[in-house]
This record gives sequence, C-alpha cells and structure tokens, in this order.
Amino acid sequence: MSTQNKTLGEFIINNQQEFKYSSGELSRLINSIRLAGKVVNHEVNKAGLVDILGNAGDTNIQGEDQQKLDVYANDVFIKTLTNREIVCGIASEEEDDFIAIKGGNEKNDNKYVVLIDPLDGSSNIDVNVSVGTIFSIYRRITPSGTPVTLEDFLQPGNQQVAAGYIVYGTSTMIVYSTGHGVNGFTLNPAIGTYYLSHPNMRFPEKGNIYSVNEGNYVHFPQGVKNYIKYCQTEEEDRPYTSRYIGSLVSDFHRNMIKGGIYIYPSTSKDPSGKLRLLYECNPMAFIAEQSGGKASDGFQRILDIKPTELHQRVPFICGSKLMVEKAEEFMKKE
Repeated sequence: MSTQNKTLGEFIINNQQEFKYSSGELSRLINSIRLAGKVVNHEVNKAGLVDILGNAGDTNIQGEDQQKLDVYANDVFIKTLTNREIVCGIASEEEDDFIAIKGGNEKNDNKYVVLIDPLDGSSNIDVNVSVGTIFSIYRRITPSGTPVTLEDFLQPGNQQVAAGYIVYGTSTMIVYSTGHGVNGFTLNPAIGTYYLSHPNMRFPEKGNIYSVNEGNYVHFPQGVKNYIKYCQTEEEDRPYTSRYIGSLVSDFHRNMIKGGIYIYPSTSKDPSGKLRLLYECNPMAFIAEQSGGKASDGFQRILDIKPTELHQRVPFICGSKLMVEKAEEFMKKE
C-alpha cells in the first residue's frame, strides 16, 4: 500500500508491535484521540457561523479567560476518553485537578493516563488563526485497579509512551509519536479519514526562522536578548526570519517542516515561564526529539525535569538542534 493511501487506523494496527506493552489499549487510546479531534475540528470550522466564538465568561486554573471553544474541546476529549473506558485518569489545562476514571466495577484496570491541552491558542479563534490540541500519554505507576493519584501524572517527560498534537488549520493534521519517529496524517474532510501525508517527519538540523514574542523583549533574560540580536545580525546565513503566530502548535509545526526555533522564556513578569510543562512542553519536546530536534529550558533537557505540580510552568526553547544549542550557549554565558 502506498504511503498516500495508508490511513491512520491502518498505520496504528501495522505498527502496534512497536509498543512496549502491546495489548491494543494504547492503539485504542490514540484512536479515541483521533475521533475527538474530528469532532472538535468540525466545531472549529463552524466558528463564525454558530455561537461558538468569544469568551465563555469563566477563567481556568491558570487565571486565563476561557473561550467557548476551550470549554467545548475540553468536554469532547474528556467524554470521549471516559466513555470508551480506555484510560484511568485525565489531566487537562482547563481542569483544576486531575480526573480519576472509575471502571464498571468501581475499579479501573486500564494502564494509561492522558494529559491534554484541549485547544492550544484558542484566543486566536476569533481572528481565524490556526489552533491545535496537544496530548501526552504515560503508563500509570500506581498499582492497576487502584485509583490514580497525582504521582501518576507527575512523571518526567522521558517516561512518555506517546505524545502528539492536532493542528486545525487550512487542513487538519494529527502528528504523533510512540517513540519510533514522528508521522503526520491529514484529514480528508469529505470522508472523515486521516491519511499518512508526512511520513518520518524530521526537524532540519538548522533553520532560518526564530519564533518569539518580541513585544516582551524588555522583560526577557539577557541571554535571550543576546540570542535574538544574534538572529538579527547580518552574517553568514543570517539574519534569520522572524515568524510568530502565537499558537504553540502552529509555530512548532511550521518550524519542524521548515527549520527553526521557538522560544518562550522566563520573563520579569513570569519568572517561571508561561507554558505548562506537563501538557505543552513535555509532549512537544518528545515530538521534537523523536524528529531530530531538541527542547530545553535554556539550561537543561525539558524531558529530564521532574514535575512538582500539575500545572507547573517552565521556560521553553525548542526546535532545530543546532539553533537550540546556540541559544543555550547565550543563556549559559549570562
């Protein structure tokens, strides 16, 4: 079967033997995320036609205004994963605490927990800019059949068994890895099927794009300021091109295809950074490393950070390997 004709469902079945614990449960879990992504995509594409735009009137645990689509996407993913009884716990950016899923006999023998950002970049919805979903999957560490605890979610990113994202843009794509490379699948909306469109995705070792919100420049650490000046200096293959959408999924996706670096550092306003370690940085770092890129907080590997709280924030530098290493040089000098 040619690559262009291979569906996501067929790909999952054909590669199931790559999973360390091949019981079919992880395959069903990824299939559920695929289904929920299609439902959210359908609603995103109706934005402007139905009452789904704008603020929902609440704030989430981060203190951020919730958009109507934030709430909708959160409900869709939680209900899909819960009703199919394939996970024992879920943590979401939109929920104060993790959700323990009970089985039919009050016990839950499922092996996996999911951490998810249901709609990354949702503030861009009102202006018709691409948004996405980010997900991370771990094997639980507490005994099967017992309720999940916070310990199951506070695992370092190097323990992820799978991670990925869905980008809702000019076309809808799901990009994911189970630790054996990264593959991208594009949705054919006419028949509701994802097809393998981007096999074995790889970050170029070096790119010419830097993505950072330069409006916050005055608040950046000196090392980041120096690296941005380096990017702007006319020398050899520089200056680099500045491209910043403000949606992590979209910026990451572009940089993986074209080569580039994404920077969301600590600032004087947010000393710990702003992106969440567990359901934004870890899954994206996992995808980056599986595709030949690199992810760092400026000083250490993102995937080696031991989480201490569910909604922990960290500085995030991610992208083409040589570009991240150069940024780390500037950080360590300061």
